[in-house]
Amino acid sequence: MLTKNFTHVNAANQPTMVDVGQKTPTRRVARAHCRVVLGEELLSRVQAGEMPSHKGPVIHTAILAGIMGAKKTADLIPLCHPLGLDDCSITIEPEGAGALRVVCTAVVTSRTGVEMEALTGATVAALTIYDMCKAFSHDITIDNVQLIAKTGGKKDFNRFENL
Repeated sequence: MLTKNFTHVNAANQPTMVDVGQKTPTRRVARAHCRVVLGEELLSRVQAGEMPSHKGPVIHTAILAGIMGAKKTADLIPLCHPLGLDDCSITIEPEGAGALRVVCTAVVTSRTGVEMEALTGATVAALTIYDMCKAFSHDITIDNVQLIAKTGGKKDFNRFENL
C-alpha cells in the first residue's frame, strides 16, 4: 500500500505548485529513454538519409526537437517549475531490428530535479521521428518511455540497479 501523498496537492486538496524555496540548489542530472519502432525497411531508409525533408535529416531534426521540448517542459506540464537547463543532449541510436533508442540527458543546478525535462526531451524527439516518417507508415510505435537515472536530489535513482 502506498503511504505517500501527492506532491502537487495542498492541505485543502487543491492543486498547488511545490514550494522548493527552502531547498539548497544542487547539480541535478536526469536521463530518460524511449524506443521508436519503425520496422527494418523504414529504419534503413532513415539511417541512409534517403528520406528528403524540408525540415532536414530525420535524426538531426529529432535531436533539435527533443532539446527544444526539454527546454519547454514547464509550458507543457502543469505546475512544473520552469528551469534554465545547464545542458541537454539527445542521442538516437539503432536498437534491435527496426527500432531506434532515444536517450535524453538533462542537467541543471537548481532546487528541483530535471526528470520531467529528460522525459519530455526523449518523447518529443520520438514524436518528431514519427511525424517525419508517418508518410511512409502509420505502423510506427513509441514505447518503453521511462526514467533511467537521476542524481543530485533527495535520493539518487538508477533503474538498472533497481531491477
